[in-house]
Amino acid sequence: MSAITLNQYLLTRQANSHSPRRINHLSVDLTQLILQTAIACKGISAALHKGALAGILGSANTDNVQGETQKKLDIISNVLMVDTLLGGGQAAAIASEEMDEMIVASDSGRYLILFDPLDGSSNIDVNMSVGTIFSILERPNSNAVTTEDFFQAGQHQVAAGYALYGPSTLLVLTLGDGVDVFTLDRDLGEFILTSEKLTIPEDTQEFAINMSNQRHWEPPMQRYISECLEGKTGVRGKDFNMRWVASMVGDVHRILIRGGIFMYPYDLKDPKKAGKLRLMYEANPMSFLIEQAGGASTTGRQRIMDVNPDGLHQRVPVVLGSRNEVLRVTHYHLSPNSEFQE
Repeated sequence: MSAITLNQYLLTRQANSHSPRRINHLSVDLTQLILQTAIACKGISAALHKGALAGILGSANTDNVQGETQKKLDIISNVLMVDTLLGGGQAAAIASEEMDEMIVASDSGRYLILFDPLDGSSNIDVNMSVGTIFSILERPNSNAVTTEDFFQAGQHQVAAGYALYGPSTLLVLTLGDGVDVFTLDRDLGEFILTSEKLTIPEDTQEFAINMSNQRHWEPPMQRYISECLEGKTGVRGKDFNMRWVASMVGDVHRILIRGGIFMYPYDLKDPKKAGKLRLMYEANPMSFLIEQAGGASTTGRQRIMDVNPDGLHQRVPVVLGSRNEVLRVTHYHLSPNSEFQE
């Protein structure tokens, strides 16, 4: 069987094709926008693999709009994404986790794209996995684009995905019809389809959470993790393993491949912040992928893709992954004095 490139994959799934998996909303413009995103990800991958040889490791000695210290590669990755997407004409506007405001790209563009250009950038200098996350929405009308046009619940996404820069570079994509994986063939310079229709097991014995924040969690999250740590002798009757990459892309990819639950809950360390992760750049696209693979994703109290955004950099708690574990955590938040019925 011949290799299927990302371009071939998208062309066969456009509405005018005879593919059994054709997708009606996959227009020529959306195909081009996804391909442009993939080109930018190839550029980021190349920069990351040069690392210290190109003198691009370490801090840039600047802060982003979130008040977080930027790495040199944060800035390089953002520039690669912005420059590539501005030149295509398919995006009406773009928004980045690294930028305060959105940028108008094209008056005739049909789509809005949001992205985290380099998720997990604290891992760069220790040569661990990082990634790029993106989310695509349709432009709601033909009027001049405003920031409010981006404020659509995650259920309205037309495509989402991420690139994982690890031992190999992967592009993981959903168009609302399952989750498929592409591997970058560096010799060809193409993303090649390598896995289709990923499915997350409903049950798991693996969780991912930053345990250093445990003392700040709300009681429902304290309860859930305590039960996991009790193992076979506790109420769960089974042992759990903990994994934590400190890169959402890395943790979510592991869950998509073999199951698990990822949690970045609300905590009392900074009560004014609704959560750590950004709704538009991280939580929504990852929730779309997880749900398309049969998992679940909530804030602990509400389905993430039902949240109506009110700001480009809005934060939310995130609980996602294997469905039964996510439902248990959500039940503990909504009904803290009752038992979860499996």
